[in-house]
Amino acid sequence: MNKALVAALLLSAAAPAAAIDLAALQADTQTLSSDAFEGREPGTAGEARTVAYLIDRMKALGLVPGGTGGSWTQDVPLATITAAPTELSVTGANASMRFAHGEDVSLWTKRQVATSEVAQSPIVFVGHGISAPERGWDDFAGIDVRGKTLIFLVNDPDWQAAEVGPGGGPFEGRAMTYYGRYIYKFEEAARRGAAAAIVIHDEAPIGWPWGVVQTSLTGPIIDIDTADHGMSRVAAEGFITHDAATRLLASAGLDLAALEKAAKVKGFKPVETGLTASLRIENSIARSLSKNVLGMVRGSRRPDEVVLVSAHWDHMGRCAPDATGDDICNGAVDNASGTAGLLAIAADVAKARPARSVVFLAVTAEESGLLGSKYYGENPVWPLGLTVGGVNMDSLNVIGRTDGFTITGAGKSELEAMALALAAKQGRRAVPEARPEVGGYFRSDHFSLARVGVPMLSAGSGGELVGMPAGSFAAAARDYGKARYHQPSDEYDATWDWSGAVADLELYRDLTLDLARSTAWPNWLPNAEFRALRDNSRSRALRDNSRSRALRDAGRTGASK
Repeated sequence: MNKALVAALLLSAAAPAAAIDLAALQADTQTLSSDAFEGREPGTAGEARTVAYLIDRMKALGLVPGGTGGSWTQDVPLATITAAPTELSVTGANASMRFAHGEDVSLWTKRQVATSEVAQSPIVFVGHGISAPERGWDDFAGIDVRGKTLIFLVNDPDWQAAEVGPGGGPFEGRAMTYYGRYIYKFEEAARRGAAAAIVIHDEAPIGWPWGVVQTSLTGPIIDIDTADHGMSRVAAEGFITHDAATRLLASAGLDLAALEKAAKVKGFKPVETGLTASLRIENSIARSLSKNVLGMVRGSRRPDEVVLVSAHWDHMGRCAPDATGDDICNGAVDNASGTAGLLAIAADVAKARPARSVVFLAVTAEESGLLGSKYYGENPVWPLGLTVGGVNMDSLNVIGRTDGFTITGAGKSELEAMALALAAKQGRRAVPEARPEVGGYFRSDHFSLARVGVPMLSAGSGGELVGMPAGSFAAAARDYGKARYHQPSDEYDATWDWSGAVADLELYRDLTLDLARSTAWPNWLPNAEFRALRDNSRSRALRDNSRSRALRDAGRTGASK
């Protein structure tokens, strides 16, 4: 850790600790996740209520508008694509099969067209579908996949390794890289001109059950309304269950288990199955302007230098009804809790009058692929080179206080050492990620800022629940993932234990204030993939600052003559 960051930590040690306002945290979470907000889906009445509520709360806390021209919001152009249920038809020399919408497959298109069709497209199994020349890996060697339907395995080839890091395998061992993320698979298919990209859903390496696909990815699909209206995407994207993929490949005389094993080895060659895929997606399209909400505490001495605190306000809206008929995915934990946490930190920072500005960024459409934060990263209100870094919150710990603290995607930035030092002050130990193979680092809005070079912390409670049997915290987290994550049952519960959330929020707040009071510019670690982006943006900012200072000095000199 460099000397400036050490100085920031010493500063924080001298600052008086304050308690997070628990009553306000609970009230905000309960309100945002109530049925009146209808699951906070972008482009609905639930969004309008959410945005109005956040602005009112920010005003009450003493924040000022953080958007362009004194606005509280940033417009995010979205397209909502609603498709009729779409089945997949597969034919071959000895087979004719149909795979049902929702039960076997979930298929959509991000092309903004009335009809997107794939007709008799040859099916190719491409293993993990990774092209990584810097790692000597190419799952597309020797094949032209233009016009073809690609079947992908999710995650990286070494996701089952015992070790995290380069020693565990070519793709960081058990820790997922971006190559393992299903979104990368869709992007790679588009780059290669494929007709369709279908990922085999497997709960262990993807991190969530098929039920999440059914509630989250069988209804309307939201995307940024780009200039090309999504036409650079493949004609069809989606998931197929592991069982359905097994049957599909077996019809061509192929064994999925054997293919999975072969795909783990460098030199894997794609397999042309002799099957063809056909599907037709009928769409209706609605365009809207969704909102990122920005409130800020203006810095007292260096207001142009900005610390970010982010959380996504959106959730799934109306979704597939559960056994009781409840069809509102309220998203109490995910992410009414994190949005309420953002407000709780804002309340304390507003009282502190820090040297740097702190911008509280509540983003839209995270559940649709980090769209609000992606749009902000590509269209920043505050220059990236003057953005110090910050913290992102996605789903607070309402299970109880833990004895540890976990960095998501550890080993990337200097913010991690600062956060762990603050955790140690709380008496908490550093605990490695329990499931680095599911790629948590790529699944929330900090990643959108990382992709443009801004160091953002993603971290939270880890280890064991204080005073509870070993394994209790992990078991409760797994239960949430299976029974409530992206389900109507993610509702506010008055019996939640907020002690863990409060400890995490106090750490995030103290880190925010450390950055906002100091002159430190935390960077990515030398081997992090985002380091060059950060160095370039800071160099540009320093050059621009020097040029502005020279012009000011020249103006003052001229005025004195």
